Amino acid sequence: MSIQLVDHRGNPLKADKEILSEDIARAYTTGVRNPRPASVASTLAPHRLASLLRSVIDGTNPEDYMTLAEEMEERDLHYAAQLRTRKLAVAAIEPTVEAYSDQPQDIEMADRVRQLMSDDKIPELFFDLLDGLGKGLSVVQILWHTKRTPWMPFDYKWVDPRYLRQDQETLEQILLISEDAPSGAPLEPYKFMVHTPRSKSGSVWRNGLARLVAVMYMLKSFTVRDWWAFAEVFGIPVRVGKYGANASEDDINTLINAIGRIASDAGAVIPESMKMEFIESAKGNNGDSLFENMARWCDEQTSKAVLGQTMTADDGSSQAQAVVHNEVRLDIAKWDARQLESCVNEYLVKPFIILNWGVQEHYPKVKITIPEPEDLKMLVDSIAPLIDRGMKVPAYALRDKFGIPDAEEDDELLMPVSQASMQGFQTDLETSLNRARIAINRVSKSAETEIADLTDEAMNEWEQVATEFMNPILELAQKSDSYQSFLDALPSLQEQLGEEQFVEQMAQYMFQMRGFGDAKDA
Repeated sequence: MSIQLVDHRGNPLKADKEILSEDIARAYTTGVRNPRPASVASTLAPHRLASLLRSVIDGTNPEDYMTLAEEMEERDLHYAAQLRTRKLAVAAIEPTVEAYSDQPQDIEMADRVRQLMSDDKIPELFFDLLDGLGKGLSVVQILWHTKRTPWMPFDYKWVDPRYLRQDQETLEQILLISEDAPSGAPLEPYKFMVHTPRSKSGSVWRNGLARLVAVMYMLKSFTVRDWWAFAEVFGIPVRVGKYGANASEDDINTLINAIGRIASDAGAVIPESMKMEFIESAKGNNGDSLFENMARWCDEQTSKAVLGQTMTADDGSSQAQAVVHNEVRLDIAKWDARQLESCVNEYLVKPFIILNWGVQEHYPKVKITIPEPEDLKMLVDSIAPLIDRGMKVPAYALRDKFGIPDAEEDDELLMPVSQASMQGFQTDLETSLNRARIAINRVSKSAETEIADLTDEAMNEWEQVATEFMNPILELAQKSDSYQSFLDALPSLQEQLGEEQFVEQMAQYMFQMRGFGDAKDA
């Protein structure tokens, strides 16, 4: 398959298709891309952090900053949870594909991209691209299957940002270091996806959340360390051993060893002549609360930086506050989704189509739509009175809101209690009529007409009389809020039922039918 590679302007590019299928960003312990860098967070101090942040801007040592950003996600539980929440709010959404127009060619292109988006590796791809939220940029390598048509990605490899550098001339182009280019070389076209999410305007190297949260991370690490030291001093009672004036040096050493063992073993053996007392230490003037408040304050600032709010991320929020602040987080999720869409369309959709079918005038678009929370109960309570007043609402609109599929012809359907009761009554009535018809068919032809007339006459009068004792029951069913309340109210309804006329007519017709049968038997 002969493919002419072009850039985003349509200019020819020189590239080998074998490069598209190879893993050219792999790390080796013996190369410049070392997968085991030295720790940065363990030696973090104010002067070290300031130097580290400056090194990213001037491009002298961005590796340490990227290492710190990685370690922050591993060591700070709160930052890791908040950042993961923000990533998954977008990465968990199933993408859709929209054709540019209704033209057959545009629809065909959209179908091909849908096949691309159906790959099981797409969620992991989105998650790896969203790693740029913390570090300012994320690069993912595409491994193309070039031995069959169409060319399809068979894997996506996350590129460690420690291997990336910025072009010192433009300060914008991203370079990848290697043995052949220790200072970095431009990324191969159609080989890499570059996601640079914006949390503020400016250089991508100053745009990551890790840069914003790094100071809070350092302060919290100091606070937690001092908190544990404080707890060790003030959380354990002072142990005092007393020995007599005649105690020997061996006795004193025995007492000292016993006091030391109590701290670790919670038990010790001492001579009967010696004493040991435990003196409760002071609480340190509420120092424990001081450290806790400092650590919590750092967590709250981290929540504001990552999610844009603290009400749904930290304790002590009311429901009303959480609802309001959740909308802010929804705005952030939508912004993250739009930027991810742009990256996928530019670095995956376009290369996929260009490599296989050439440059197109228009391309389909991948969409990542964030669902907005909706109070369905409020919707039902609001729309029900409008429907009662004559507003026409299509049933499919509400079914889509609740995610209810269209009912099939053979499906068993749910219905209101009043309608179910009437349907049960009609079913019993039809059963009785069927039995009557069977009995009629068994009599002679000479009696068939007479019995049919008598049955029709009875059914006509049945419809006139039944309403007097059925309507109160149906009204009670409609007013009842549960089946139990309906059963409890039935005894008191008995006095209101007008069953006298119905019973009288039934007795009359039974008498007529008995007489008719006796006459036929005679």
